[in-house]
Amino acid sequence: MPIEPPPSRYELPPPSGADADGIVGIGADLEPGTVLGAYRTGLFPMRVASGGPLAWWSPDPRGVLPLDGFHVSRTLRRSAGRFSVTIDTAFRAVMMACADPVRPHGWIDASFVDGYCLLHDLGWAHSVEVWSDLGELVGGVYGIAIGGLFAGESMFHRTTDASKVALMTLVERLSAGGGVLFDVQWTTDHLVSLGAVDLAREHYLSRLADALARPQLHLS
Repeated sequence: MPIEPPPSRYELPPPSGADADGIVGIGADLEPGTVLGAYRTGLFPMRVASGGPLAWWSPDPRGVLPLDGFHVSRTLRRSAGRFSVTIDTAFRAVMMACADPVRPHGWIDASFVDGYCLLHDLGWAHSVEVWSDLGELVGGVYGIAIGGLFAGESMFHRTTDASKVALMTLVERLSAGGGVLFDVQWTTDHLVSLGAVDLAREHYLSRLADALARPQLHLS
């Protein structure tokens, strides 16, 4: 079971206080207690822009990926056979790949990598790694698991379909391991093509409360 850290010394604002962009506040820190408290409230941390201030977000609508609605094509199933997939064997490497500064709209910096790696050490943050037949890390996804919630943070790929295979594996593990809510923050055209949908904030918060009341999910 994950180790509960000391509570945050900050009191984050409620999701209802979000501005038009979905920001509820600026500042605080990325200590484990702060980050977990935010997710349990319905918030998540992200910098306003690369090098910008740390902000706490509650977008309306909120993107989620229904576990029974993930679109898996026959092509993707065939493509999955080209890779091997592991869970929680290279968390920092996945985060570093997601933080690659050459990626568009990059905002993940060393403070996020260090903060989420600490959450990984405590058993709250998890990664799915996709490897080529040469043993190279070519795709992955990471996020936070609390109760029946999985809050997806970022994913990457270095070869075609690698991130989709990571996401497909994650959905399968969540479905089998007690997950009931897969939060993807915002929908994008890519995520919508895979089955992601928008939820109004109040609907998301209701779903979140149910997910947090569930037993801790397992990915392995």
